[in-house]
Parts: sequence; structure tokens; C-alpha cells
Amino acid sequence: MTESVHRPAASTGQVWRDVVVLLLIPGVVAVVLAVTVAPSAPVALALLAAGLLAPTIAAVSVLRRRPRRVTTADRVTLLRVALTGVLAATAVLIHAEALPPRTWTLAVVIGLALVLDAVDGAVARYTRSSSTAGARLDMEADAAALFIVSIIAAATVGWWAVAIGLMRYLFVAASWVRPALRGELNYSLFRRSVAATQAVALFLALLPVVPAWMSGVILAIALTLLVASFGRDALTLERTES
Repeated sequence: MTESVHRPAASTGQVWRDVVVLLLIPGVVAVVLAVTVAPSAPVALALLAAGLLAPTIAAVSVLRRRPRRVTTADRVTLLRVALTGVLAATAVLIHAEALPPRTWTLAVVIGLALVLDAVDGAVARYTRSSSTAGARLDMEADAAALFIVSIIAAATVGWWAVAIGLMRYLFVAASWVRPALRGELNYSLFRRSVAATQAVALFLALLPVVPAWMSGVILAIALTLLVASFGRDALTLERTES
């Protein structure tokens, strides 16, 4: 009896430790940036808020799980969310012109987030710990990272690049008006390939060695493919509904 009561408590304690780490990484980085780099108090407050937004949403999502459990794959995803928080704080400073829009440090952080995106799925399959909650967390982490990195890219190529990060959210918003868009889609290699292309394109566009004009071309091609992919899915769902 004692052992059965102790196990859930230990699991809950581990979840809280994971949440603390999730918030601590971007929180500490944001505070350091606010103190050392932010040009004004409003910018400092903005970067603190931006840095903790995605991690806080992810933390609430994890804490609301029943049973409350975090797998190894989830921890990889949560680390990616923490890095997204760091990137969000950096994005505020970039658009405040307190940091350059393309640096090798920034490229390394974005590259690490991309690697972790591939790792968490592999870990879930290897440990056989895939779950609906984990898949949802991974999907939202992907969307948040893409949105933040597209905001960073906008400082180099223009605000149109943010359309890359907004596309999924626009599709979800459209589904509120068109119920047909809420339907299930079959597996599509084209959709998967285009989704992977977006992250790689943003990474390449933000490398310091890539000319700004070429970054624009890379992202324009990626956005064209993304629009085609979402358009194709929308037509498929509309035809299925009718």
C-alpha cells in the first residue's frame, strides 16, 4: 500500500522538476539579457515576457495531464520549448536593434532546436512512449519555434517572412469558420517534406555567411511550398466534406 501511494508522488515530483527546468533556462537567459543588453526598461520587460510565454504554456499543458507524467521524449521536446523561449527573448532584442539579426551563436541555438526536433520523435519510438499528449506537445512546440524563428528572419528579409510561422495558426483560425478544415488528413510525404523544409530554410537564411538577398530567395521558395501544401490540404478536406 505504501509503495503504490509513493509512486504517483515521485512521478509528480519529477514532473515539477521538469517544469522548473523548463522555466529556469529561458528565465535566466532572459534576465541576463534584460540586465546586460536591453536598451530600455520596456524592452527588458518585453523580452522577459516573450522569453517565458511559450515555456509557461507548455508547463501548464504538462501539469494538466492526467495522469501527470513526462516521458524522456517529452523532456527533449520541453528542452526545445525552453530554447524557443531563449530565441523569443532574442527576437525582441533584434527588433529593438540591440542585437544583430544574424550571428553564429543564434545559428547554433536554432540548429540545436532543429536537431532536438528530430531527436524527440526518435526517442519516443525507441522507448515506445508515444502518446497523444506527447504528439500534441511536439506539434505545438514545432509551431511555436517556427513562428519565433520567422520573426527573427523578418529582421533580415522583411515582415513577409512571418507568414511562414503564421501559416498553421491561420489554418486553425480558418477551421473555426470552415468546419470542413477540422477533418483528419491522411499521411502525406509532400506535407511532411514541406514542413521539414521550412525549418531548414529558416536556419539557412539566418546563417551569417548567406547573403541577405539569397536568404530572401530561400524563404520565398519555402513559403511558396508551404502555401501550396496548406492549399492542397484545404482542397482535400473540402472535397471530403462535400
